[in-house]
Amino acid sequence: MNRISGKRSLGDSIFSIPNGIFMLLVMVVTLYPFLNTIAVSFNNGLDTIRGGIYLWPREWTLQNYISVFQNPNLTQAAFISVARTVVGTVVQLFCTAMLAYVLSRKEYMFNKLVTTLFVITMYFSGGLIPGYMLIKQVGLLNSFWVYIIPGLIGVFNMIVIRTYIQGLSEGLIESAKMDGAGDFRIFLRIVLPLSKPVLATVALFIAVGQWNSWFDSMLYTAGNRNLTTLQYELMKLLSSSTSQGGTVNVDQYKNVTNMVTPVSIRAAITIVTAMPIVVLYPFLQKYFVTGLTIGGVKE
Repeated sequence: MNRISGKRSLGDSIFSIPNGIFMLLVMVVTLYPFLNTIAVSFNNGLDTIRGGIYLWPREWTLQNYISVFQNPNLTQAAFISVARTVVGTVVQLFCTAMLAYVLSRKEYMFNKLVTTLFVITMYFSGGLIPGYMLIKQVGLLNSFWVYIIPGLIGVFNMIVIRTYIQGLSEGLIESAKMDGAGDFRIFLRIVLPLSKPVLATVALFIAVGQWNSWFDSMLYTAGNRNLTTLQYELMKLLSSSTSQGGTVNVDQYKNVTNMVTPVSIRAAITIVTAMPIVVLYPFLQKYFVTGLTIGGVKE
């Protein structure tokens, strides 16, 4: 037995060496673009043009971030991005969870039919032009609520939450009904507290989607600069850089000095837009395995 366990330990050790090297390479390849962008964002803009910036700034400066935050358009865009992320996440999560609870109840005779109709919308849509016309007819153009109402229900998220709720103890719900609790009270007092893992997971999905979204800003709020978002501003900056062969007109930024260049400005905006999600993710990571495993698999 000792020999066998010794051989296994030796084999595990031999395997762990190339496996560790491989995982280290994967980590380096994954982290390098992000770390390089951070280094460029803190480096002198003119010095960045020379190249050779990898993981550490050669000439430290905060001018890139000062130029970004002194732009009133970007400040307003940051406010709108935060507002749509917070409001959109809370409202969509609550509505999606409420629908998931209804469709998880066996006594609801149309749950399979309604679920099927919702699933169909995952594969087929009305198209971009009909969708735009609908948004216009209901008066959501150039309105903040165009970021919230059209995505009020996420079908994939609804299915994940519904599957999780179906795995909860039916006895708890039946006991609550015997005590006179209605469905809405059961949903608030029993289902939601017991569904924290899957709700946290879905909340992160929704928050990332809201924060990174820019296409709806371009389509529905382009006529109102007060409703622009950070991601849309970043997209315009990157598109301008591509169309001008790598140069960007940075005259739109206040206090632009010889320390600021298009490359450094892009790096700073990229970090500003990515950092909130990077900071939020570790707090919700612990719910991922439980939420997706129980919410995504049902016997």
